[in-house]
Amino acid sequence: MSQFLNPAFRTLEPYVPGEQPREKIFVKLNTNESPYPPGRKVIEAINAEAVQDLRLYEDPTNRLLNETLAGTLGISPENVVSTCGSDEAINLAIMAFGHDGLAFPDLTYGFYKVYADLNHMPYRTIPLKDDFSVDVSDYAHLGRMILIANPNAPTGLYLTPDRIECILKENPDHVVLVDEAYIRFGSESVVPLISRYRNLLVTRTFSKSHSLAGARVGFAAGDRDLIADMERIRNSMNPYNISRLSQTAAVEALREPEYYNECCRKVAETREWTKQQLKDLGFEVTDSRTNFVFAQSSDIDGAELYRKLREKGILVRHFNHERIRNYNRISVGTQADMEFLINAVKEVLDEEKNSADQQKNS
Repeated sequence: MSQFLNPAFRTLEPYVPGEQPREKIFVKLNTNESPYPPGRKVIEAINAEAVQDLRLYEDPTNRLLNETLAGTLGISPENVVSTCGSDEAINLAIMAFGHDGLAFPDLTYGFYKVYADLNHMPYRTIPLKDDFSVDVSDYAHLGRMILIANPNAPTGLYLTPDRIECILKENPDHVVLVDEAYIRFGSESVVPLISRYRNLLVTRTFSKSHSLAGARVGFAAGDRDLIADMERIRNSMNPYNISRLSQTAAVEALREPEYYNECCRKVAETREWTKQQLKDLGFEVTDSRTNFVFAQSSDIDGAELYRKLREKGILVRHFNHERIRNYNRISVGTQADMEFLINAVKEVLDEEKNSADQQKNS
């Protein structure tokens, strides 16, 4: 840390992304990326002509992307702001609407706390129940902006739209941001509620469901006045916020819905297979509705399982939080990836058992 750093940022704890290895080939199940490549239309659109146009700035209004998104969602373009990943959308929203403070679950996406600290906004964390579910009554009349990841990360659990409505109704004077990064893997979106609740803001990303994690495209959808507020801040910070190639990729992905629907269906199917396999091995597994599973075993410490799997060439995500220290979050890969994972887990458990038996007999 230099002597020149703003004192306000000296205690800032940055978000820690999942490991992105370069030195070795891993089965990478740690960052919730799609196991499937982008569709044909994206691959065809990122061509020599598109690359030559990189000499030009992109459209700062993101007009074509906003219009295509709006058509896909069944809303007006004035109800959408396109962003550099959903992370930018969340940060813009916090800057715009978090001045009275923020509230979010104690176990959720780690960037909420980081953005609160970065923007010097007070926040309140609300403990999840013992089963990791959200008690919507905890979110009544909070007098501040609320952030709900739905389905939640890293637990994978989902709130139905009627329960989200309860939160919206109890907080009419503050924005409720619903982060739907994982909504496409078997859950119902609350985007249709935008026309009924002026305080509802929904964010999504192309990283998971549209195989574009490397393109960094996301968006927020909400009441036209909320979106105008976010556009005001976006244009004050970074009007050229999505590259030409990323805009092109996102638009073409939206034009090929059948392909991505099938990818999401396969991920959900493989997720359910993986959950059952882990349960058969004695794991406790949450009812994840995402592209990952969240699991713990009484037979091995979570951090130890993470290390053992890494030694076997598999990356998963471990969080050093008191309540979930024994859990690991495992992204869903291809069926072959998950079969490799299950075989590795079996080996690790056998090794643990053999080691315990040797210690007993020594």
